[in-house]
Amino acid sequence: MPTGRRTGPTGRRTRPAGRARRTAAASALGGVLLAGALAGCGGQDTGTPARTGTPRTPNASSFSGELPSALASSASAAVSSASVSASAAASSASARASEFEASVEAETQRRNAAAEKELKKVHGRGNALAEVGMTGIPRAETGGILAVRVTITNKTDSEASYAVQVDFKDADGKVVETRYAAAERLRPGKKEQPIVFSHRPPEPRLTPVLAKAQRY
Repeated sequence: MPTGRRTGPTGRRTRPAGRARRTAAASALGGVLLAGALAGCGGQDTGTPARTGTPRTPNASSFSGELPSALASSASAAVSSASVSASAAASSASARASEFEASVEAETQRRNAAAEKELKKVHGRGNALAEVGMTGIPRAETGGILAVRVTITNKTDSEASYAVQVDFKDADGKVVETRYAAAERLRPGKKEQPIVFSHRPPEPRLTPVLAKAQRY
């Protein structure tokens, strides 16, 4: 039975015309694509790798605007740690200030006690009245407390220490309070200005008087 396939003059089977045309078209298209590819590669080499795809814009919906939980926790811990450190530093500074104030007060009390002890040996008003002066401090600057600035100046040619006694007298001239001031190892020509405070109430008014001054 005939199969419908054509044979050539040599007896070989021939392809149908439609298939032959499709094959030819595919070959031609392949040639065009190949030529285009060669043309694209035939230009000058710029050293820049060819892009293999079109860049895509990230999907904005994938960003929440917040740190991932692990990073957020770390940031929160860092802030908390910094706050604790700052608070600790402030507390430490306050403690150091209190310690310094206490040490200054303790040193003042020690000096005043030494001055009182030294003046108990003195008969009369002492040998340094000419080297000690007093100036009143306005009550507006002391919150109403009676205070005087004692100026001790070493007018000798050698180092010396000084003990000063200040009496606070009432209107009748009676001594109602006694305070002390001191300057230790004061070099020649140098001066110190300790402040003496009355611990009595503002009223009745008292008058500070330089009672004794001893150089030793």
